[in-house]
Amino acid sequence: MIGRLQGSLVHTEPPSHLIIDVNGVGYEVEAPTSVFFELPELNQQITLVIHHLVREDASILYGFRSFAQRDLFRTLLKVNGIGAKSALAILSTMSSAEFAQVIQEQNVTAIVKVPGIGKKTAQRLIIEMKDKVDVTTMDAGDPNQPQASRFGIQAEAESALQALGFKPQEAAQMVKQVAKDDMSVEAIIRICLQLKGAG
Repeated sequence: MIGRLQGSLVHTEPPSHLIIDVNGVGYEVEAPTSVFFELPELNQQITLVIHHLVREDASILYGFRSFAQRDLFRTLLKVNGIGAKSALAILSTMSSAEFAQVIQEQNVTAIVKVPGIGKKTAQRLIIEMKDKVDVTTMDAGDPNQPQASRFGIQAEAESALQALGFKPQEAAQMVKQVAKDDMSVEAIIRICLQLKGAG
């Protein structure tokens, strides 16, 4: 099983797909949107922690910036009704710290904002995850922890969009259009990418 990849970033397809070349072999990796915030330029070195999912019909690599983020992904997979796609959507919509917080607050409304997560699944998540996540631990180990001001979050979202190929003016306009007070950087980026794809 593959647990870590270190190689050259040769291809990206936001919001979730990238290819890493390791000694001449290109590995296709699915990753949460947050990973794309810190990607290097193409042909530069990158290291990702990997969850290797093997099914009868596929072998899929999921990449994360930290072991803590991968551990949360694996814990989510153990929840009835949560598959890899839903777990990836959760980690793309909110940071690990934000997820821990909404679980502790039993905030069903915040969870159902994740694409593909309905009310019943959100309630099940809260029940099954409440003893498995800790805001303090998540904050200490998660670089996505929301510490910035609202202005800072929007500025970070604009910067991330530019890194993904948006023009500065286009990024600023889209962030202003979609950003709301309760949204994380990840959520802003995800919606902007969806709007871009729809356009």
